[in-house]
Amino acid sequence: MQEKPIYLDYNATTPVDPGVAETMRPFLTDYFGNPSSSHVYGFEARKAVESARISVASLLNCAPDEIVFTSGGTESNNFAIKGIAEEFQKKGRHIITSAIEHPAVLEVCAYLEKNGFRVSYIPVHPSGIIDIARLREAIMDDTILITVMHANNETGTIQPIAAIADLARSKGIVFHTDAAQSVGKIKVDVRQLGVDLLSLAGHKLYGPKGIGALYIRSGMLPVKLMHGADHERNRRAGTENVMEIAGLGKACEIAERDMEKIHLHMKTTRDLLFNRINTEVKSVMRNGDPVNCLPNTLNLSFPGIDAGLLLSSIPGIAASAGAACHSDKYVISHVLQAMGLSSEYAMGAVRFSTGKFTTQNEIERSADMIIHAISEISTASVETPDRIITSGFKLTEYTHGLGCACKVGPEFLEKIIKQIPLTDDPRVLIDARTSDDAAVYKMSDDTALIQTVDFFTPVVDDPFDFGSIAASNALSDIYAMGGKPVFALNIVGFPIKRLPQEVLESIMKGAGSITAEAGIYILGGHTIESIEPIFGMAVTGIAHPKKILSNSNAQPGDVLILTKPIGTGIISAGIKKGQANDQIIRDAIALMKQLNKTASEVASNYPVNACTDITGFGLIGHLSEMITASKVSAEINYEKVPVIAGTFDLLRLGLSPGGSRKNREYYDNRVLWEPYISEDYRLVFCDAQTSGGLLFSIPEKDSKSFLNDLKKHGVKHAVIIGIITPDSSFRIMFH
Repeated sequence: MQEKPIYLDYNATTPVDPGVAETMRPFLTDYFGNPSSSHVYGFEARKAVESARISVASLLNCAPDEIVFTSGGTESNNFAIKGIAEEFQKKGRHIITSAIEHPAVLEVCAYLEKNGFRVSYIPVHPSGIIDIARLREAIMDDTILITVMHANNETGTIQPIAAIADLARSKGIVFHTDAAQSVGKIKVDVRQLGVDLLSLAGHKLYGPKGIGALYIRSGMLPVKLMHGADHERNRRAGTENVMEIAGLGKACEIAERDMEKIHLHMKTTRDLLFNRINTEVKSVMRNGDPVNCLPNTLNLSFPGIDAGLLLSSIPGIAASAGAACHSDKYVISHVLQAMGLSSEYAMGAVRFSTGKFTTQNEIERSADMIIHAISEISTASVETPDRIITSGFKLTEYTHGLGCACKVGPEFLEKIIKQIPLTDDPRVLIDARTSDDAAVYKMSDDTALIQTVDFFTPVVDDPFDFGSIAASNALSDIYAMGGKPVFALNIVGFPIKRLPQEVLESIMKGAGSITAEAGIYILGGHTIESIEPIFGMAVTGIAHPKKILSNSNAQPGDVLILTKPIGTGIISAGIKKGQANDQIIRDAIALMKQLNKTASEVASNYPVNACTDITGFGLIGHLSEMITASKVSAEINYEKVPVIAGTFDLLRLGLSPGGSRKNREYYDNRVLWEPYISEDYRLVFCDAQTSGGLLFSIPEKDSKSFLNDLKKHGVKHAVIIGIITPDSSFRIMFH
């Protein structure tokens, strides 16, 4: 098995301590009773719950009856903030929080704002410490709650909670703190802090996921969220999760027992990592307060380097770009924005967080990998050994984006296209007006020139396969226009500091194998140095001017035929994350390599009205371009759309490229979904394809013959997926 990466993401979650796991194990088999039952089985379970309550209370220095068990930190925050808001709304409807809170607080505040409450978001200093002067100024007569996190999940900066609590108490305001990141790492004493409510999460201190607690100071009665029986002293309904509560109790017991030792170990490993990097990477900047900081958290900015690309370049390390909850979104962290970091530094920010199981050897190895990666993708002044490509080489590790999924988003592209000056030259047969992926220029009465260009970053790990797929993808635009390719030019961006020449040679050989199949030559090209490998081609083709296919002539009553199954964007994400099995990889590569040549040649014998290939904007995006240009609508039978086997399994793991999700957001207002169509299907239909199939719009009377002919010639996946309708609303209906 492939060695797992070094885990430096303890702020996202921690592994379960072996002692915690051992404590939980009997509750799977022996102690299965309901804590509310009066017989011996229930009593045994009740003892476990109350024992855990004592352990949690001991860690926080409060009374056991001030602890309420919840499903985690998020529920604890919701319970505290919504509960206090509802309890005190007659007194006032103003809440104060900070600009750097976790979404589990910010989203609750946003919800309350929609329901008549006012929320003040207090800024922070560049160190990440809240501006108490601004907080004091924000207090009003109707302020009922202040909620400020104890320690920030991204930077580790610790807030002056005791000072804020004193201020709140002097004004008669309830004070809550989200201490999910601090409990177990530093001393958290609710008496010393002076808070009224405090949230914690089990999985942040080596306990199980799905369990947490809320400290509620005696006499404080927030309105409960969960209604039912009178569990948890009638504060949180629902049968107690005994096994996980027992685990949380043991985790708190261990944390209290080993606090000093764990604190010192985490600080030592964190500081070792920083000192190694800081010594050799001169441009690195540490984000957050270096003194008032959790002992394990190191947030570093590498200016000029995209954090996602850096993480892709160090697959041997598990870390986060920004908060782990946002790791699938490459946007500037709201925390770093609030601290005033420039875009250059914020986009290059990576969070490393150590834990009690982190070893010095792991830190040394991690530092070597980070320094080496920085040297390859930047001009940073560092000293590293020559690059080594191992037998486990994976091309997708050298890129941030994935194939056609890294295209500029449709909302941006649409604006840019509108700025392109158009010509009235009658020899220009097709240009940007119809959203086709190629341009057509009439050379003579029987010859038209088709010109297209396409390039992208790797979608698979083997360089030869990548080159083959990129070439097939570039040629597809010629075939979609009903043309015949004549020659091609390479487009190359190559990280010469990161990859050996042999990798580029293999990419170009892969492309050559496909152009040979197409019957053309690559005659030259252009190459630049790049931080990511990029490859594609500019292709020139020809066709008869009267036989050009485009997006813009789909007719009401036409049948829509798709020639390849979809899902390659999701599969590419699975390949990059190492989650796609060999079979699905083989299937996807075979489909992406497959030229659309045969389908185009068969189509030349039929009265096809419109055609497009399904690539970066997905099935919905390219169909939307077709119906918009043709001023029609479409109906799609969602069950007829072919999807590559295994795609949904990867999607359920959250493996979908950002481009697919951008498509989903952008095109959603153009689609009418039947309510029974699941979100997974909707996302697959928007999946950013690479070298996808052709989508034909053809008269119904010719559709069956055309379909049979396609299959006869080996286009075995071709299928009718829907029809064109006369509705001028330019909508797609999925049913």
